[in-house]
This record gives sequence, structure tokens and C-alpha cells, in this order.
Amino acid sequence: MRNKLMAVTVGALLGLSGMAAAQPPEGRGPPAGKGPAKKEAAATAGKAELTWWGHAAFVLRTPGGATLAIDPWFSNPKAPQGAQWPEQVDAILVSHGHFDHVGETKALQQKTGAQVFGCYELVSLLGVPQDKAMGGNVGGTFKVKDATIHFVEAVHSSSYAADEKSPAQYAGAPMGFVIQIDNGPTLYHGGDTGLFGGMSQIAERFKPTYALLPIGGHFTLDPAGAAQAARLLGNPTVVPMHYGTFPLLAGTPDKLEADLKKAKSNAKVKSLEIGKATAL
Repeated sequence: MRNKLMAVTVGALLGLSGMAAAQPPEGRGPPAGKGPAKKEAAATAGKAELTWWGHAAFVLRTPGGATLAIDPWFSNPKAPQGAQWPEQVDAILVSHGHFDHVGETKALQQKTGAQVFGCYELVSLLGVPQDKAMGGNVGGTFKVKDATIHFVEAVHSSSYAADEKSPAQYAGAPMGFVIQIDNGPTLYHGGDTGLFGGMSQIAERFKPTYALLPIGGHFTLDPAGAAQAARLLGNPTVVPMHYGTFPLLAGTPDKLEADLKKAKSNAKVKSLEIGKATAL
């Protein structure tokens, strides 16, 4: 399956099918006995915890007990080997319809009963139960336990295909997410995006503590663009993502740090180790 997934993925990223490439088959987590099982760690007392699954996929746990999965492509080539999917998820956030962000949304929802948040058109295409489909648009705000989720602008494209043989369908506007944690940090997940002036409005309204920004380039911000984005966002700590998954995504955290200096930004870079929960 991984070889098939890689073939589909590389074809998409080389532009053979565009970013509206077909979705890979939905995964159901690593089979029993394949690699070491890793137990879910409880969130550090009083702290939010963020785990990077590679590419743009993250799991966020809050002090109030909320577990959020963001762009859950848990089968991506950089995903931690042998790691088990979260057993409990309250919300799945999907930034746009491309397969490397939708990932295993449907299977994860079926496994956990989580609500699925994203653009209205996209969520209506994913085949999740109606009472779990929390479709909205930029400007929407939702509360999940102690996490407040805001839908914000992204500059990209969005289409969705249910499988390799299905035509891609319009999936609404791409989005980013601002997640405010009660008595804790505020995170901005940019999704797939380029640079846009509205980032300064995100800074003014939400004052993000951490900005999860793509740095790979080609389809999204590269390190120089991410450095400019950090300035517009008020110089939060930057967590780089969406790089290194494939050769085309050539940006690196080292290049980001160099470009931040060139941009005269005092933002810090916090590179996460894939599969390791990091207290925020």
C-alpha cells in the first residue's frame, strides 16, 4: 500500500494530476504486531502538548482534556513508524481537500467519533455522519472543551477526490486555523498557504504564541516567505512543517532561521521531533 501511496503522491507533487490528485485509500492505523505500540501520553499537567506526525499533521492535547487532530495524513512518508493513532479525538481539523491534508480523516472519525471541522463544501464531501460534520467558513468560531477554534484565511487551492478513480470536486476555500487554549497558548496552523497581508490581522486579533507554518516551498511558503509571514504574524515562535516529505519540498528549518535573520525578525524556530509530544 505504501508503494502505491508513494506513486500517487509523487505523481501529484510533480504536477501530473495537480494538487487535486486522488486520495489514497483510507488507513486504519498500523496493523497489530507491526512495529512497537506507543501508548498515548497524558498531557503534562497544566500544559498543552503538540505532537508532529510529519508533513502538516499534528495532534494537540489541551490541559482541559481536548484532543485535536489537524490535517491527519498519518500515513505520510515521514510519519512515526509503529505509532498508534490516538484512541480518543474530539475534533479533526482539515484545512483543505488535497489528499496530503485530508489523509485518514474518515477512518479516524469512524474510529473515534470525532467531529470534523473544515470548509462547508469540503466537509460535505468527506462522507462523515451529518451530526459530526462541522462545516463552516472563514470567520467561523467553534468551541471544543477548553479550545476555541477560529477559521481563518489561507492562499491556496482546494479540491477533493474520494479515491483514485473519482474526479476531483470543488472543495470550497482553503483555510487556516487559530486555536486559543483557555489559560494557555494560542496556535496558528497555516494549512497550505502563501504569504498574504491578512496575516497582520491574525496577529492583531489573536496574537498567536506559535505559528505552524509550511516552509517547503513549491506549493506553499518557502523559508524566505515564512520569515516574512512571521513578521506579519507578530514574530511568534515558528514551528516549521510541510517540508522534506518529498524532494520538491526543499525548504529547511536551518534556511528558515537564516531568512528570519535577513528579515530582521526576532521570531524563534521550534523544530519538533516527529512522534514526540512537546509541551507548549
